[in-house]
Amino acid sequence: REPSTWNGAGFKTRQKSHSSLLRDQSPTPSAIPIFGFFFTFQYLIPFPQLPPRITQFAARSRRRTLQPPLPPSPFPPMLPYKSIEEAAAHLGRNLTYAETLWFNYSADKSDYVLFCHNILFLFLIFSVVPLPIVFIQLLRSPSFGKYKIQPKVQLSTAEIFKCYKDVMLTFFFIVGPLQLVSYPSVKIVGIHTGLPLPSGWEIAAQLFVYFVVEDYTNYWVHRFLHGKWGYENIHKVHHEYTAPIAFAAPYAHWAEILILGIPSFLGPAMVPGHMITFWLWIALRQMEAIDTHSGYACICFLATLTIYIFHLYLCFYGDRDKIMSTLQIPLIHLKNSFP
Repeated sequence: REPSTWNGAGFKTRQKSHSSLLRDQSPTPSAIPIFGFFFTFQYLIPFPQLPPRITQFAARSRRRTLQPPLPPSPFPPMLPYKSIEEAAAHLGRNLTYAETLWFNYSADKSDYVLFCHNILFLFLIFSVVPLPIVFIQLLRSPSFGKYKIQPKVQLSTAEIFKCYKDVMLTFFFIVGPLQLVSYPSVKIVGIHTGLPLPSGWEIAAQLFVYFVVEDYTNYWVHRFLHGKWGYENIHKVHHEYTAPIAFAAPYAHWAEILILGIPSFLGPAMVPGHMITFWLWIALRQMEAIDTHSGYACICFLATLTIYIFHLYLCFYGDRDKIMSTLQIPLIHLKNSFP
């Protein structure tokens, strides 16, 4: 038992040992400076002996505040394995070359850090991928001019640079912060980052579903944006450049960026996969958008894929004879269907 003594006020108190003090909880923050003041002041001038409980609280508060405990990291490492051998033992086989590279790169990174790689990927895609198309446009070459959808409309270098500058402003103030705060939705739908890595067929199948879902839902969202209210209040910003250029693919109103993020995320939410698959999807989707906004009819594979998906969808919900006849038109003649 701890010894008991009589204080100056006539009350019986119990003096706690040092080990008992360590087990006590610290006082409220508002009480810390008050007790610390009296505890320090009694050594400066003669002062009556303070009650033991006040001096104990003061000593405990000073000891606790000088050495606060370190909080746990909110983003622990993603992989629970300490070595490749431990990962191989857990999987029951040796890691493939791709899995070894993934382990060496991501073992000490959290899921949140890996998800934020999308910001770097989007910046590089918005900045680098349009450059070949822009360079072709600035050449004014007759060889590529015959593929231009609007051959009589040419943008100057200053206009193209202004478009890129506006896109970067939107990227740093809208797209980047949106990526930073959307991480919880990625964890909720079940996009994972661990081992084993998905096979090539699994990645291809999931990407196909993502393209189909995004193409279908984006059609209806885009149709709404071309309505009277949607166009006048939101979508008209995207059409400020009447002659499409590659840099203008992400050029849009901030509300349109938020709205169009729903079709892009709906596929991964329906069929969640690995973070690498999610990276590929974001990259390929933006590359497709850049290609379709390039202003040229020499369309790459991604745009061709979405066009045929759209035709197949109309085959089930539209005039099949009329739609199927358009499949026989070469891709170079698609420029005639644009205004």
